[in-house]
Amino acid sequence: MFFAKDFIETAEGLIFAVVAQGLEDGKALCFLRYVLTSSGWKKVATEQANTILKQQHPDYLHYSPVLDAHLHAVAVDRIVKHHQPKHRLQQVMRASQHDAVERDLFRLCELFGQHGLDLAQTGVTGSILVGVQNQGSDIDLVCYGREIFHQCRAITTKLIEQGHLQSLNDRDWQQSYERRSCDLSLDSYIWHERRKCNKAVINGRKFDLNFIDHCARSEAVNYQKCGAITLQCRVVDDARAFDYPAEFKIDHQQVSSIISFTATYTGQAVSGEIVEVSGVLEQSEQGLRRIVVGSSREAHGEYIKVIQ
Repeated sequence: MFFAKDFIETAEGLIFAVVAQGLEDGKALCFLRYVLTSSGWKKVATEQANTILKQQHPDYLHYSPVLDAHLHAVAVDRIVKHHQPKHRLQQVMRASQHDAVERDLFRLCELFGQHGLDLAQTGVTGSILVGVQNQGSDIDLVCYGREIFHQCRAITTKLIEQGHLQSLNDRDWQQSYERRSCDLSLDSYIWHERRKCNKAVINGRKFDLNFIDHCARSEAVNYQKCGAITLQCRVVDDARAFDYPAEFKIDHQQVSSIISFTATYTGQAVSGEIVEVSGVLEQSEQGLRRIVVGSSREAHGEYIKVIQ
């Protein structure tokens, strides 16, 4: 089974990050992240990834009718290695020797374990998952299950209060903001992020908590894009605010929900708050309408922000 945040490797020396649970037409939906060069694995940005595939491996370019989006996909028989976050974390926890990044990860997981977290339901993704971390790498933890994720957030808050972990400082927030390149001001970005309790610092190293819902998903519904839209509305249900994609049910006559494929807007609002949303209006064959934020990876001009 393939989950978001898994990585898959092909014989050509390409590593893709899986972006959706399960398969579409026998293929894992994903996005190219690393390319093997003569000097080792090299991380590639979005445009670079698309260019490499267009020029050298066009068969990995994919249009998903379910997502109505262009992304990457790898047929199961082309995968030579399936990198799984749970397995990698267990490997780090059992190892007798660690590099600096693994040491911080080990200590972080020790702290979570001491506060009652079931580490068997967690994993590590990002550069550590494929062993290409460097001194400046962040830690990307994965929590499998809603309860585990919210428990992890609560423990993080407690560990900050106890002084075992630190909140992000101004420089951390500035770097995080620049990496996101989102359509919010710096102050607005920080205000929204601080209250999510899914980021902190251990031994000077930033870490993130990611939620993966490993329950079976309901049947996929096909949506068609209708055009750009900006509106203000009240959030009435935030139960899936940290899912991938994030979902916010809203009180609006024509539109039932806001969906975000961009991590920036995960957990962005809570029930009862009024938000301004800018994104792409989509409609299903059954007439359901939703606004999608993050119809492209960078989602320029698209945002969710609390206004009340």
